[in-house]
Amino acid sequence: MMDWTTRDYRFLARLITRHTLLYTEMVVAQAILRGDRERFLAFNDEEHPVALQLGGCEPQDLAEAARIAEQYGYDEINLNVGCPSDRVQQGKIGAILMAEPELVGQCVEAMQAAVSVPVTVKTRIGIDDQDDYDFLYRFVTRMEQAGCTSLTIHARKAILSGLSPKENREIPPLIYQRAYAIKQAFPHMEIILNGGVKTLDEVHAHMGDVDGVMIGREAYQNPYFLANADRIVFADDHPVPSRRDVAEQFLPYVERRYALGHAPKHSLRHILNLFQGEPGARRFRRHLSENMHKPDTTPQVLMDALAQLS
Repeated sequence: MMDWTTRDYRFLARLITRHTLLYTEMVVAQAILRGDRERFLAFNDEEHPVALQLGGCEPQDLAEAARIAEQYGYDEINLNVGCPSDRVQQGKIGAILMAEPELVGQCVEAMQAAVSVPVTVKTRIGIDDQDDYDFLYRFVTRMEQAGCTSLTIHARKAILSGLSPKENREIPPLIYQRAYAIKQAFPHMEIILNGGVKTLDEVHAHMGDVDGVMIGREAYQNPYFLANADRIVFADDHPVPSRRDVAEQFLPYVERRYALGHAPKHSLRHILNLFQGEPGARRFRRHLSENMHKPDTTPQVLMDALAQLS
């Protein structure tokens, strides 16, 4: 699984991996109910399987947002109970909800009643001083009672005041054993591990103790990281595309978006690190960085950047 993805990046990732479940960035339920649904929910058919991550705390609002998302074709609806930012806390969204497992359970129940696709939950191992195993066990027990069969656990607690979202991804220590213990206590639930995983070897190592691994920052900062995921994780031995193949296949997508009025920079920023660690990568990245923001830039800038690799 991979999270923290935009529409353009999800398309890029799908050129690299066939099977990985792609997640949207969190969308607040109210934005779907009252905002521009096409902006928040539209995606490319090639992205399947793709999951929508929702934020909210009102069961009926979440249920209606989930119902609309299912009509758009999402393969899974995920409730975010892990985001620690001050902004979402004010709306009682994200990790702050861990303190109210009964409310989260009601949200899950309402969402499940509204859709036929899986409703899942992404959470932390705890919040502030509520971070022992018993606290997490009680939370997961309520999710089980609500009918949730798949839980993604970011193996860090969230500190709700005093740390930025970035610091909350780095400072609280990772306790993978906490997620392992939950899998042992709830063997019938799908437990997905999240947090700090940077190599496919690490993914493989965790798979003995959990059912899956979600990758966030590493997959975004180094997209070609996913190139061998199908073979290592899903036992699919189809030929792996080269980095250049991926870039050249991405170009027609950028051209289509450009024809619709989408500036190339919005798509191309996701490909900056495609050649990370390869000869010429710095020249490729510099050419894109210096030129893709110009008002007269066209998708040709990608081909020009590829020429910097030779």
